[in-house]
Amino acid sequence: MASTGDTQLFDESFTITTLDHAKYDRVGRFGATSADSQTVMTLDVNTELYPLQVGDAIHCVLASSLSLDGTKDDGKGWRDVGRNVDGAEPTLADMFDYVCHGKIYKFEDGEDGQTIKAYISFGGLLMALEGPYKKLTPLRVDYVYLLLKK
Repeated sequence: MASTGDTQLFDESFTITTLDHAKYDRVGRFGATSADSQTVMTLDVNTELYPLQVGDAIHCVLASSLSLDGTKDDGKGWRDVGRNVDGAEPTLADMFDYVCHGKIYKFEDGEDGQTIKAYISFGGLLMALEGPYKKLTPLRVDYVYLLLKK
C-alpha cells in the first residue's frame, strides 16, 4: 500500500515577496521564495477565495492524489475526491485551505544547468516553479493537485 508521501511530489514553505493585481480584479499573481531560498514560485490565486498579502508565509504541496492512503484517484473525477462532505472519507484536501487540480504542461532547463522550471495550469490560473532538479524532478507527471495553507 502506498503512503501519502508517495503521492506528495513537492512540499515546501514559501514567503510571499510580490503581488500583482493589475491584470484581473479577483486574481493576483504572487511571487514567493522558499524558506531555503532555493525555489522560486509564481502563482495566480483567486484572491476572493484565498486572500494573500506580501509577507505571508504559505505551505505549498503538489500531489498526484488526494487520498490519505496514497491510492490513485483513477476512476473518480477530481471533483469527487475533494473535501470531506457528509461522512465521505477524509482526504488530503481537508488539511488545506485552497485546493486546485491542474496540468503540468511544460518544463525548461534553468540557465545555470542546475535548475529546472515547471509550468502548471489550474484552469487558466498559472504556476511556475523554478528550483533544483532534485526538488522538481518528481513533477514529471501530467496532472497534480495544488494544496495551500497559511
